[in-house]
Amino acid sequence: MTASEIKIKTAASLAKNRLYLNCYKFMQSDKLALPTIPDVSFKIRRAINDEKANNSKIARVVQIDPSITARLIQISNSPLYRGRRKIESCPEALTRLGLKAAQDIITAFAMKAVFTAKSPIIRKKMQELWAHSSYVASISAVFAHKTPGFDPDRAMLAGLIHDIGIVPILTFADKQPEILESPKDLAETVKQLRAEIGVQIIRKWDFPADFEDVIINAENWYRKGTSDKPDYTDIVMISQLHSFIGKVDIKKMPKMDQLPAYKKLVAGSLDANQSINILDQAKDEIEHIRKMLN
Repeated sequence: MTASEIKIKTAASLAKNRLYLNCYKFMQSDKLALPTIPDVSFKIRRAINDEKANNSKIARVVQIDPSITARLIQISNSPLYRGRRKIESCPEALTRLGLKAAQDIITAFAMKAVFTAKSPIIRKKMQELWAHSSYVASISAVFAHKTPGFDPDRAMLAGLIHDIGIVPILTFADKQPEILESPKDLAETVKQLRAEIGVQIIRKWDFPADFEDVIINAENWYRKGTSDKPDYTDIVMISQLHSFIGKVDIKKMPKMDQLPAYKKLVAGSLDANQSINILDQAKDEIEHIRKMLN
């Protein structure tokens, strides 16, 4: 089948896809419901960005949510940040992590609240999406920890939001379950709209501009980027491929050591097997982060 024939077939398929047509129409008219950043995360981000605030004042805001406080202390004692002594209080955790890192980590912890639905089918899809996103986030954090020039907390958040554009599509289907006629309709809609919707969310949340590139190119396997130096998109892309190991037919995936992102990250010093070994050695670390996110 030629490229033009594939285009015609895709266009015909989308024309019959009510979910895609309705999501697209609502997106174009700015009526598609985009998720809001969790309230606790917004308050903490605002407190951290207040020039007059100190660690004690910010800690008081963080401690509004005991679960986030506990997980912040937990991650400050994790292998990613562990120091000589055990951290036991929120102000100490903020000092060890740094306010910028704490902001990204707290946002990541609060993100799960966005992945919700009422109908059993869509709720299951949301749970699967969260499981995938949190796994990619965990691998991204570990890769960043082992790669000079990257922040594990920022990489974790980048991994967590790479598929955020799927959330409004699922939310739309959750409100109108009759519109979801087949799994293929959902897959097509996600493929066509996830990036554009995801960018809208990132802008609404006032996230860093380079996160837009993460969303747009997370599966653009042969992307070369604008620089010879690796970026967070490269980290998330390679983390995604690692997350597929044992879950997706390897023949359907590109060869990792042939990708520009991989070559930039390892700078020719590692092969794919060694990369897998690094993650195998860090599997406890990855699982630790996954548990905290969940």
